[in-house]
Amino acid sequence: MIPRYSRPDMVRIWEPENKFRIWFEIEAHACDAQARLGVIPASAARAVWEKGNKPYTAERVAHIDEIEKVTKHDVIAFTTELAEHVGAEARFIHQGMTSSDVLDTCLAVQLSQAADLLLADIDGLLAALEDRAFETKDLACMGRSHGIHAEPVTIGLKFAGFHVEFQRNRQRLLAARKDIATCAISGAVGTFANIDPFVESYVAEKLGLVPEPLSTQVIPRDRHAMFFATLGVIASSLERVATEIRHLQRTEVREVEEYFSPGQKGSSAMPHKRNPVLTENITGLARLVRGMVTPALENVALWHERDISHSSVERMIGPDATITLDFALARLTNVVANLVVYPDAVRRNLNQLGGLIFSQRVLLALTQAGMSREDAYKAVQRNAMHVWNGQGRFLDLLKADGEVAARLGETAIEALFDLGYHTKHVGTIFQRVFGRN
Repeated sequence: MIPRYSRPDMVRIWEPENKFRIWFEIEAHACDAQARLGVIPASAARAVWEKGNKPYTAERVAHIDEIEKVTKHDVIAFTTELAEHVGAEARFIHQGMTSSDVLDTCLAVQLSQAADLLLADIDGLLAALEDRAFETKDLACMGRSHGIHAEPVTIGLKFAGFHVEFQRNRQRLLAARKDIATCAISGAVGTFANIDPFVESYVAEKLGLVPEPLSTQVIPRDRHAMFFATLGVIASSLERVATEIRHLQRTEVREVEEYFSPGQKGSSAMPHKRNPVLTENITGLARLVRGMVTPALENVALWHERDISHSSVERMIGPDATITLDFALARLTNVVANLVVYPDAVRRNLNQLGGLIFSQRVLLALTQAGMSREDAYKAVQRNAMHVWNGQGRFLDLLKADGEVAARLGETAIEALFDLGYHTKHVGTIFQRVFGRN
């Protein structure tokens, strides 16, 4: 990813220094296990740690890259460079292993590390959403269906809805992290013909992984497909929140607004502009993350015990998907924490349709008073359409409607226009979402 949409901690996971460090640990732990089995001398395993355990500096990385230009093979380039440090005992490195044992196990570690950062990101977003939910819990606002005024909700319910969705996303990511964290040290075509399964178990434990039950020559890619699909779902949730904020910031609505900092400019041409640029940016980043899901799904169907059609895909989507999502989660957390809410605009929009938001309650009251649902619907709708066309207020028209007034009476009609009726169970919903109200 370009630096503009990258954060340092996630970037470091995918840098060559971290990758080669993980490769070294895989090889060194494998040597320890082989020494315990008596396959290689214990002195050789010690030599790998004592002589090869050096920082992967920029110079060292560059040297590996130079070797790869000749070998045309990244793992051989790595082991060749490592042998230069270890010496004669290096002949015992990579005993019975195949390149995928190193590559796939390393990718499992990197994706696990990335998942841990993303889980922390989600925790930060959850905290911001919870704070704003309780802050605006009782601020009644216009609920919309099809983009049209429907019935009242509260701003707090919007935040609470986003919160519970990201609770689910957190559980999905935890499951995906567990699923991806497997180790394969099973050798060519995965039969352990040249390496004991103990080595795999040993390396897995050292790296915080679990042994892959059955690897062919690679870890099955359904695991990776699920991981990236989960990132895609999280990205879609980010876009849902961003889209809601973008709508509510429109001039005609203007119930909320992204924080506009001192000195910020909204347009090079129009000095008055204050645009929802952060949430628009999140929308675009979400599209990128989702776009990486399909290649991950297509990687599942590899040929026989292995091909490398998945490799080029994962070298790109591993870093790009996690770095992009990390940035987008942090950006949305900042947007939510600093979002400006305009209560006066919220109330103004509630009253925009002259009381039509109470139409269902009038409908139900008429049916409870003995009118058929069909006749009640007609009575309410004919008055509502007058209001829709700017021909009066809903309450006044209902009072003047002889059929409606005969069934309900003026006092009962007035009682139906109670905003609190629509928000009386907000506390119950908050208890479900947050465990408190």
